[in-house]
Amino acid sequence: MATAKKLPSGSWRVRVYVGDDSNGKHIYKSFTAGTKKEAEFLAAEYNLKRKEKPKDLTVGDAIDGYIDNKDGVLSPSTIRSYKSVRNNQLQELMSVPLNKLTNVMVQASINRAARVLSPKSVRNAHGLLTAAVTMYMPDFIFRTTLPAKEHKIKNLPKPKEIIDAVRESDIELPVMLALWLSLRMSEVRGIRYKDISNGILTIRNVKLESNIEKESTKTYNSTRQLALPERIATIIGTGDPDEYVVKFASSTIYRHFVQLIEEKTGKHMTFHDLRHMNASIMLALGIPDKYAMERGGWSTSSTLKNVYQHTFTDERRITDKKIDDYMEKLFDSE
Repeated sequence: MATAKKLPSGSWRVRVYVGDDSNGKHIYKSFTAGTKKEAEFLAAEYNLKRKEKPKDLTVGDAIDGYIDNKDGVLSPSTIRSYKSVRNNQLQELMSVPLNKLTNVMVQASINRAARVLSPKSVRNAHGLLTAAVTMYMPDFIFRTTLPAKEHKIKNLPKPKEIIDAVRESDIELPVMLALWLSLRMSEVRGIRYKDISNGILTIRNVKLESNIEKESTKTYNSTRQLALPERIATIIGTGDPDEYVVKFASSTIYRHFVQLIEEKTGKHMTFHDLRHMNASIMLALGIPDKYAMERGGWSTSSTLKNVYQHTFTDERRITDKKIDDYMEKLFDSE
């Protein structure tokens, strides 16, 4: 996709190559707008309109069109991952005309990718491919055999070991937010003081690893409210309403966390593993699936119809107390 450049006037312009004249000189069509994204959108829209039929489109064109179509709707991190797939994976398919694409070609490309990529990465690439192709050729039926999912067994430290490792460290707060309340890294970094009111933490914003701020969470269910435990509220303290509660970069939090856990427990653990551990704690405590899904912001087909239906009812408060009591005992035990 063509990239917009800023003009001296302050506007943004994209030049799209449309062909050569009789003398072999390149011909370009310009699109100018007040913002970079708007100019690039106009150029992308033009490219799609002048390639109206599948026979004029390549697989790469279809993926570019799909990404452009979803930009602004999906999260910036998802768009970046799509662009990475477009530029680095299944490259033998990118120049294939859509009307020439076959399942044999797709399977051969997937087989090659499976030799060097993890099953998850292969599945993600195939997911983008199928979504893009289906957008332009809805009648095309994929019959791909994908690599089996990996079943990884991790030897993680116990919750008590994690608490002892990070207690009174510079990353105690982000770790407790993840372990106790099941927050993602981007959610931890997106919390502002104004998101806390009367002991309730509202998760509504995320701050990505590139410091891109997004006024929405990863999924519909991710936007949620949580009763803030007193211990965490004390660590947070008070501050300017628009100030972020956690100021560290995600890379700093991750690095410090991995180092502390390996130093104190001799085991390796990622920051995201804290969410998995939180889910395991809720399972061990017998927390009903409905409340576990609600607290963690996970989405499934069985719970979508009942999102937030009973938030902060007596049953929910019992659930919060059960988890809080368990975590407090970990702090108090010797």
